[in-house]
Amino acid sequence: MTYKNGAERRRHDPNSVGIVERKYAHFDQPLKLRSGQTLERFTLAYETYGTLNEDRSNAILICHALSGDSHVAGYYTDDPNEPPGWWDDAVGPGKMYDTNRYFVICSNVIGGCQGSTGPSSLAPDGKPYGMRFPFVTIADMVKAQVHLIDYLGIEQLFAVAGGSMGAMQALQWAVDYPDRVRAVLFIASTPRSSTQAIAFNEIGRQAIYADPNWNGGDYYGKTPPNAGLAIARMVGHITYMSELSLERKFGRRTHQPQGLAYDFVTDFEVESYLHYQGEKFTRRFDANSYLYITKALDYFDIASGYGSMENALRRIQCPVQVVTFSSDWLYPADQGYALVRALEEIGREVEYHHVDAYFGHDSFLVEVETMTQLVGSFLDKQWQRLVAARREAASQASEDRS
Repeated sequence: MTYKNGAERRRHDPNSVGIVERKYAHFDQPLKLRSGQTLERFTLAYETYGTLNEDRSNAILICHALSGDSHVAGYYTDDPNEPPGWWDDAVGPGKMYDTNRYFVICSNVIGGCQGSTGPSSLAPDGKPYGMRFPFVTIADMVKAQVHLIDYLGIEQLFAVAGGSMGAMQALQWAVDYPDRVRAVLFIASTPRSSTQAIAFNEIGRQAIYADPNWNGGDYYGKTPPNAGLAIARMVGHITYMSELSLERKFGRRTHQPQGLAYDFVTDFEVESYLHYQGEKFTRRFDANSYLYITKALDYFDIASGYGSMENALRRIQCPVQVVTFSSDWLYPADQGYALVRALEEIGREVEYHHVDAYFGHDSFLVEVETMTQLVGSFLDKQWQRLVAARREAASQASEDRS
C-alpha cells in the first residue's frame, strides 16, 4: 500500500506504533545516590508502547544511550518532516521488540534533559540546578527506573535491553535487582569503561569547559555553550562510526564545488557532516547534562560495590544475551566477550553473538535485519519459557486443589 503523504503513512503503517505521548512520573521522595548525595525529589519522563497483559509479565524496559531519551519509537505529531524515535526500526508490531506481544517502556535517565530531572531542571529554590546537581552513576539511573517500574505496578520485567550506555543499565539491573529481571540484552557495550573511552569523554567535557558561554554551568536564560557542546558531539560521533563507514560515506569528496579552497573553510564533505551533527545536537541537548552523563559513563564498572566483576555477576539469576560488532572500536568486541567469559566461568546462562558489520559502534542501530533475528529469537525463547512455567504452575495449582 502507498500513502499520499507522511502523515497518512504514520496513521496507517501496520508496523509503526504511530503517534505517541511522552508521560511523566513525579516522585516526592529522596533518591540516595552512590556519591553519598541525595536528590530530594525527581521526575522521570517515559513512554510506553503496546499493552501490559493481565498478569503484568510482558514488560520490556529499553534503556537509552548517552544522547538518547524516552522517545524510542513512533512520532509525536502528524508532521511528515518529524523524525521517528531513535530506535523506531526496533519497536513496533512485528519488530524486534514486538508490541503485539510485549509492553515496551523507555524512560529518560536522571541527569538527562528530555523531561527527567537533570542539571537544567529547577531545584527546590526555584532556580536551575546547573552544577549544583548531584553526581549520578549508571546504578543511580537504574535505581530511579525502579521507582518508575513500581509506579507502573510491575513486579518483574520480562526483559531489560539496551545498546551502549543502555546495555550498562541493563546489566546493572540484573546485578542490583536480580529478582526483578527475567532476561537481559547487552548490546555493543562493556562491563567496565575503558581508559580510551574515558579519554574521549574528557575531550568532550574540556570542549564545553573551554566555551566562555559555559560560565561554570550557569548559562540558563543566557547564551548556551553551543560551540563547546557541538565539538563534544563531533568527537563523540566519530567514535560511533568506523574508518570504513566514514570512507564509504564520504571518502575524500570535497565540499567546495571548485575543489580544495586552500583556505580555512570546510574543504571536505566529512567536515560538513560533523559540523551538521554538532549543530543539530545543540538544538536538543543540554551541555551540563552531557558533562554529568559522560561522567556516569566513566565511573561505570559493574564490579563497583561488589569487590570484583565475578562477585557482581554471581547475583544475576536470568539469561543474558551479549552482542558485539566487528567494527566497534568504542566498545570493542573483546570487552563484551570478557563479560561472556566471566558469566560462563560462574555458570550463568549466556548467549553470545559476534556480528560482522562495518558501521562501527552504531551498528546495533543500523543492522536492523540481523538484530531483529538475534534479539527476536532470544526474546521468543524466553517467552516460551515463561509460557511453559505458567502452564506448569497452573497444572500444579489444579492438582493441589484436587
